[in-house]
Amino acid sequence: MQLTFHKMHANGDDFVIVDSRNSANPVTSAIVQRMGDRYRGVGFNQLAVLLDCDDADARVMFWNADGSALDVCGSATRGAADLLMREANVTSVALRTNRGLLTCERTPTGDICVDMGVPLFGWSDIPLAQELDTAVLPLAGSPTACSMGNPHCTYFVDDLTGVDIATIGPAIETNALFPLKTNVHFVQIIDRTHIRLRIWERGAGVALGSGSCSCGAVVNGIRRGLLDSTVEVECDGGSVTVQWDGVGAVVLIGPVEASFSGTMSQG
Repeated sequence: MQLTFHKMHANGDDFVIVDSRNSANPVTSAIVQRMGDRYRGVGFNQLAVLLDCDDADARVMFWNADGSALDVCGSATRGAADLLMREANVTSVALRTNRGLLTCERTPTGDICVDMGVPLFGWSDIPLAQELDTAVLPLAGSPTACSMGNPHCTYFVDDLTGVDIATIGPAIETNALFPLKTNVHFVQIIDRTHIRLRIWERGAGVALGSGSCSCGAVVNGIRRGLLDSTVEVECDGGSVTVQWDGVGAVVLIGPVEASFSGTMSQG
């Protein structure tokens, strides 16, 4: 079987989109793992499958490169929105995800703006293994946790250059406190409207960028009283803007680019 795909990236956070509208969904965990292999497959951080939907322009299902499912991906959501907007020659679409209905718009500069939904802070929403104050977790470094439809754990540090992401990231991701594992962020605050962010992504490893992680990091910074409501998030691969008024939905604004399209044999 030949599986057609579109490879895209958002500030280097790469993902693949498989369009299964008007057809059966061919994607399984095993197929995701094979395609996600950067040496023998296509390679990506996440994969998104577009499906038919009655109450939105498409339903989107997300996978990590290790074959695990996730409810939302900010970068791949922007990519799916960009693809559908170009196809229909429109400037807005709505996507149904396990996170809920995400509305997306193209800005005058060509970036994609996504309503990422309201963040969750309850210990069982993230989830944690036990009832705790999610604003200050009882781990070394006193990180903060939230959910953007997937779990996020944010550390605030004075200097990112002294943080060994590849060692600390997987240890926190798999900590027993997080039964579904967690994304791990390390934030250096430049000022109240600008942060540097480095990411260990659940199921993917060190990432050049991540939409949902950028949202989670800003939300957690605002909760701690460290940031204003509009923040430039400077990741290793480029910058996005995150807005949150402290009450409602989080808004993510950033670029997305097509890399190439192709087919891969699944036989």
